[in-house]
Amino acid sequence: MTALEGIRVLDLTQVMAGPFCSMLLADMGADVVKIEPPGGEDTRRERELAPGVSASFLAVNRNKRSLRLDLEQAAGVDVLERLVSTADILVENYRPGVARRLGVGYETLAALNARLIYCSISGFGQNGPYGHRGGFDLIAQAMSGIMSATGSDGGAPVKIGVPITDLGAGLFAVVGILCALRARHRTGRGQLVDTSLFEAGVALSQWEATQYWYAGEVPRGLGTAHRLNAPYQALRASDGHFTVGAANENLWPRFATLLGLSHLITDPRFASVPNRVRHRAELERLLEEVTATRTRAHWLAACETAGIPAGPIYTVPEAHADPHAQARGMVQELPHPQLGRVNALGNPVKMSATPPRLRTAAPALGADTDAILRELGYAEADIAGLRQRQVV
Repeated sequence: MTALEGIRVLDLTQVMAGPFCSMLLADMGADVVKIEPPGGEDTRRERELAPGVSASFLAVNRNKRSLRLDLEQAAGVDVLERLVSTADILVENYRPGVARRLGVGYETLAALNARLIYCSISGFGQNGPYGHRGGFDLIAQAMSGIMSATGSDGGAPVKIGVPITDLGAGLFAVVGILCALRARHRTGRGQLVDTSLFEAGVALSQWEATQYWYAGEVPRGLGTAHRLNAPYQALRASDGHFTVGAANENLWPRFATLLGLSHLITDPRFASVPNRVRHRAELERLLEEVTATRTRAHWLAACETAGIPAGPIYTVPEAHADPHAQARGMVQELPHPQLGRVNALGNPVKMSATPPRLRTAAPALGADTDAILRELGYAEADIAGLRQRQVV
């Protein structure tokens, strides 16, 4: 049994934020029907591994069924409306206004199914001065303040290495959808859930907002350092860098003692968290004079023995190969009809009674079209007619 078993999701999304949201719902057991235009989602053709199959598409479309449907034709909208009558959730990430133009906007579909939870994910949200703009992760990272607070002080603007606002918007959309499901349980009615890449970036900047509001400082890039704690960063060893989190008043004395720097514990410059943050550059210099004399393996082992949180800086393949990632099921394989087996990242949520499940790889374009139409009551002749007109 899975948590969202019996819930049907219509997925009219593409690229990253929307597909990531609907994939997480699918992992939790929802029946996610991915509705794709006649040529399929654009990401299917990015560096194809096989016809219609790309790494980008595989990444965020597992556990879904694919329905090829032309919403530019009235008959295609008719099919969607029939699907809506059976659905609990619809997720779309069109530029604001496009869904309404196609005849599949919130007001239209909510009139057909009052229980429908309709989630829109966009660059800037459905209103406001920028509501009409398209959105990309790069732009959202820049405009939300994230890029100004990333990288090193005085250096060029740096984008976070993962599409954090895309993924963040997808996660916030899942939260909104699940809250709307809970509200529907009480009221019997669905609602519109509206979130955006821009808002995800702003909302994730919790420490940066705190620094600005309460310390009066405009956040800037600090490399690996923390805005409000120290030492909490990467430090240089003789053969590279390692990370350490020894910022609180319990861990800092232990770390200073471990390095043979116990005299720094009572040094007024470093005797409190605010003082260590204020004198971070000087503290880093003193720490690295010691850490640079031994290897990363030495310091990681010493920190482990002393109970001080520390870790290596992995590449992506190193992170995947780590025995803990393997033990937690974060790297899995799924069968694929064209590629045999494909890799997939595991779901990070573990549940004792209704765990998420990775069942199928991303579907081939239109692979489930006929089956879905039969579920809706279409006769074989009707399906053949829709195919002939290239509606499906």
